[in-house]
Amino acid sequence: MIAQTGSGPHKKKLKPKDFRGLLIISPWIIGFLFLQLYPFLASLYYSFTRYNILGKPEFTGLSNYVRLFTIDPDFKKSIIVTLKYAAISVPAKLLFALIIALILNMKLRGINLFRTIYYIPSILGGSVAVSALWKLLFMSDGIINKMLVQVHLPPVNWLGSPGWAMVTICLLQVWQFGSSMVLFLAALKQIPQDLYEAAAIDGAGRLKCFFTITLPMITSIVFFNLIMQSINALQNFTSAFVITNGGPLKSTYLIGMKLYTEGFSNFKMGYASAISWVLFGIILVFTLMIFKSSDAWVYYEDGGDF
Repeated sequence: MIAQTGSGPHKKKLKPKDFRGLLIISPWIIGFLFLQLYPFLASLYYSFTRYNILGKPEFTGLSNYVRLFTIDPDFKKSIIVTLKYAAISVPAKLLFALIIALILNMKLRGINLFRTIYYIPSILGGSVAVSALWKLLFMSDGIINKMLVQVHLPPVNWLGSPGWAMVTICLLQVWQFGSSMVLFLAALKQIPQDLYEAAAIDGAGRLKCFFTITLPMITSIVFFNLIMQSINALQNFTSAFVITNGGPLKSTYLIGMKLYTEGFSNFKMGYASAISWVLFGIILVFTLMIFKSSDAWVYYEDGGDF
């Protein structure tokens, strides 16, 4: 029952302490509203306009999207290049991270030091400085080619050949495997050892144990890493911009570079906003596809489901 008074239902008065929680999270709320939600919604509006940053946006309807899919050849090229980049770098990165995690899961002397060393590339991240260093390493007279010459192998035109340029920026993505490796390592440590003991009694070798015990038990982490690294790869910009500048022959012209070029070089912010929303749609579709496929290959020990 609601407590009644002579003038109507009794209402509890808010006290100053009731606002403490709101005050504590207010920095996050303000940051979310003005640095995330507002730009998100504003870009959707700008995608339907002709906007050059300096003037007022002029509403043009779907013209930006029509131009993207019917006229602009660079946009189609950037989508193909981005999908190719993700298809190469993501599986390679996850495979390498899993291999290193399996090695670091062994009981070896000084293993904690090696775990720290292998995680350092992810701390450095895909910064401009790291990308610039990567470019110096893979130049025609860079360290990598000098090492190849020392072992009597011909130097490679890493940055001047379309195929090798893609490999070069993919290698940078693979090199930053630390975050995925840490998650794999944590998952490996959660596998009950009695499963391996029972398999050993049945005569199962290491390879069979990996495919029948280890891999099924960590599929949830594979699923998580696959989603996060796919999103990261589809949004990549820094490595292609700094290392190859989208070349040669736009073989590394990722969609992130297309967005940057239209928005900040050509000052077509409305057109760039339309590109960003198409990219958002691509990421959403890929994420939903991975989620949909998870029922067939992801194992949860408690039988959980999304």
